[in-house]
Amino acid sequence: MGGESTTRTAPRSGGKSTGPVGSRTGQRLSGLAVALGIVLFLGGFGWGAVVYRPYTVPTTSMTPTIDAGDRVLAQRVDGSEIRRGDVVVFNDKSWVTNASVVKRVVAVGGDTVSCCTNGKLTVNGKQIDEGYLKGSVVEDKNIPTVKVPQGRLFLLGDERQGSLDSSAHLSDAAQGTVARSAVAARVDAVVWPMKGMLERPTGFETLGVLSQPGPLRIIVTLIVAGAVLVLGGGAYGPIAKRTGGRRARARTEPVGAR
Repeated sequence: MGGESTTRTAPRSGGKSTGPVGSRTGQRLSGLAVALGIVLFLGGFGWGAVVYRPYTVPTTSMTPTIDAGDRVLAQRVDGSEIRRGDVVVFNDKSWVTNASVVKRVVAVGGDTVSCCTNGKLTVNGKQIDEGYLKGSVVEDKNIPTVKVPQGRLFLLGDERQGSLDSSAHLSDAAQGTVARSAVAARVDAVVWPMKGMLERPTGFETLGVLSQPGPLRIIVTLIVAGAVLVLGGGAYGPIAKRTGGRRARARTEPVGAR
């Protein structure tokens, strides 16, 4: 008798428990987290699919902002929403047949545009500081003064030396301008390779209000938050099982000798 030891053990049920692991509150919270995560995740993707369209830019005409082969996300907008400095996707058969074109809007209806004065683009008599060009040459553009008709846009590529933009269509009847109605979307970000949101064209602020970024950041936040909730809620069961197993083993340790 003096050499015997006793242990406290949990009652045996004849096999492993098949019931839910963890407390009822934990189970409910994990279930809610997973459900909410799925709603946010799928809702974010659904919202993005409705608001944005992906495009691949095939040429270098928008470097350094967008390189050849980059994938961009462009917000579906009406042409009336376009402002100076926006990078837009448009279709104009007089430029390219059966293909979309990506360029930057530098002047809108009623504006007077020319290039170059002291190496800078001039709109309505004001020299524009185009920081997004990152020091690229502007002086090579020889654009006589053009009065942009109402309802139309004047567009340039950020690669000013070789871009086939409005400056290459000055002899057309519309003097290189494109109808607002031709615009299909406004580029918000370069997503592959991951370069993020486009730089704000602050040099145009002296001429009027700039466009506001689309809801891309909010959409990404919803998707990421949804994924975190799904993964976190799904991990509750395995974590509770492991924690419960440790507690069960602790209850089987020797508690004394008689």
